[in-house]
Amino acid sequence: MTTRLDGQLGFLIEADKLKSVLRGTTLCDGSRRENAGEHSWHIALYAMVMAEHAIRPVNIDRVIKMLLIHDLVEIDAGDTPIHANHDPVAIDRIEKAAADRLFGLLPSDQAQAFRALWDEFEAAETDDAIFAKSIDRVQPVISNLETGGGTWPEYKVTAAQLQSRVGVKVEKGAPAIWAALKARIDAWFTANPSSFE
Repeated sequence: MTTRLDGQLGFLIEADKLKSVLRGTTLCDGSRRENAGEHSWHIALYAMVMAEHAIRPVNIDRVIKMLLIHDLVEIDAGDTPIHANHDPVAIDRIEKAAADRLFGLLPSDQAQAFRALWDEFEAAETDDAIFAKSIDRVQPVISNLETGGGTWPEYKVTAAQLQSRVGVKVEKGAPAIWAALKARIDAWFTANPSSFE
């Protein structure tokens, strides 16, 4: 018979696999790609530090919980870089199946609570989820800026694409952060004109 503790430990052992999922984003020193576990930790830290810049007051404990679990589905689904070509409907289906499996490893009360937080993050309708989504989008931008454009040239990202795919979401939850980054982003695109603009 599986005990509550067995389920919790099983989930945590499975969650270790997130450390093996490589993302499109590199570390700020450009030495290698980050893994999804590192990303989750880093954006939770971003949220703690930047909570005062949320457009509306947020419950930072809930935001951090969302950010710590939001990418667990990548254990099954892999990372889908925001600037890569992909089928959003197919990705959504794969990620929901992953959420069912992964959170289903937990005791039922925790499974329901974690899944509800994950669903809330994905929907991005509450103040907490809107801010969490904003912070999730900010960290890769900073990494790309710190590495001379990082993966933007690889994915042929234009300033307009960056605004529509990232800026809009950041502005919705933390406009002051996007305003602060915008000057650096504009300077990078001005200094790096390309054939895909």
